[in-house]
Amino acid sequence: MPDRDARKYRVSPNAVFTSVWASAVVAAVLSFGTGAVAQEPVAEQTPADNAAGLVIEPMELPTTYPHGPYHVIFHAHGNYVPPLHWTLGSGTLPPGITLDDSGSLHGEAQRPGEFQFVVVAKDGNSPQQAVQRAYTLKVVDAITVAWKVPAHLNGTRIEGSVEVSNTTPEDMDLTFDVKAVADNGRATEIGYQHFPLRKGTLGFALPFGETLPNGAYVVYVNVVGEVPARNVIYRQELKTPKALQVNVTP
Repeated sequence: MPDRDARKYRVSPNAVFTSVWASAVVAAVLSFGTGAVAQEPVAEQTPADNAAGLVIEPMELPTTYPHGPYHVIFHAHGNYVPPLHWTLGSGTLPPGITLDDSGSLHGEAQRPGEFQFVVVAKDGNSPQQAVQRAYTLKVVDAITVAWKVPAHLNGTRIEGSVEVSNTTPEDMDLTFDVKAVADNGRATEIGYQHFPLRKGTLGFALPFGETLPNGAYVVYVNVVGEVPARNVIYRQELKTPKALQVNVTP
């Protein structure tokens, strides 16, 4: 005869099914009844995904010279959302050269010097990613002139030589003119040449000299380079720091 206490605690299969079904319904209500939306798992970013940040190039800028055409395009590589927008963060560009929003640095520098500035690039993300790089842009003299043998006395003769350089990638017509100016204002030509000075010519020697009458003379060296195709003229000058005294004896 079955134990009445055992029958009291026996659970039927239908009751088990009903309990499982009810639990599922409760879980569904808790998950979706409040309007929550089921989401797909979010992929984790690996270190490699973020290793390459936004980097501005080029690393350095080429030199230029006054009135020389100049054009450099900044670009960037790494993880960013295009388009990029370029601005001057700080510093000063050479007069005559501008930076566009597109990253184009262009124009013609008006004078020599070293110009330091910071370029900033911002991408199209929200919030924007920004990066900057500091630059030095050197604007060198198109032509240079320096004493090779400083003007000096050789008896009653004043003579010497200079070195002329054309630092540009353009040929130019060079005029070399040397005058000795006496203390009474009289000027005497003691050197003159006119010739093509080829691009990239460095340290080209130009002598001068002439026998002069009595007097104290300051020597002026004038060098003029012309680029006719662009109607550009460059000038440089030297002079002696003090007068040279010529004494003519009987």
